[in-house]
Amino acid sequence: MAKVVVGMTVSLDGFVNDRKGSVARLYPDLAALAKTEMLQEAIANTGAVVMGRGAYDMANGDFTGYEFQVPIFVLTHHPPKVSAKGENAGLSFEFVADLNTAIGKAKRVAADKDVTVVGGASTDKQCLSGLADELHIGIVPVLFGDGLRLFENLGDESVRLRTIEVLKSADRTDIRYRVVR
Repeated sequence: MAKVVVGMTVSLDGFVNDRKGSVARLYPDLAALAKTEMLQEAIANTGAVVMGRGAYDMANGDFTGYEFQVPIFVLTHHPPKVSAKGENAGLSFEFVADLNTAIGKAKRVAADKDVTVVGGASTDKQCLSGLADELHIGIVPVLFGDGLRLFENLGDESVRLRTIEVLKSADRTDIRYRVVR
């Protein structure tokens, strides 16, 4: 059965973007990021993706060369009128209004591979409240001081995590956690 893996890159002080909404300083070298062990493992193990609409919009409709060549379920109440570039036999898009429905569809498609959640802070927080099996956090050594925090307003229930693995590189530290239920 597919496990649900939530992943996000954050600044050292826990922000997913800076006060202007930019993520540029979290991803200074996309070519280097593509070579990290964490991303290579995610690509190999992912059978389907659940993506927040904001993450979808960041690509400006062009997924040519996107790392995950699997079916992608995009969370939105307003599907775009124009099809994304880059769709092929492996990469396809379905627009779904509800997170639980998107996760269910992605699990069926992924079969025994992972469902990787590529969302924004809101999507990831919703998944942590009962849908996620693992949390993968990339920590970049930069301090934003302000912006959008990933772990703010998680609700009344605390989320318990158990460290699975820590991977260090010059530009980031990647930590894999199991969500303890």
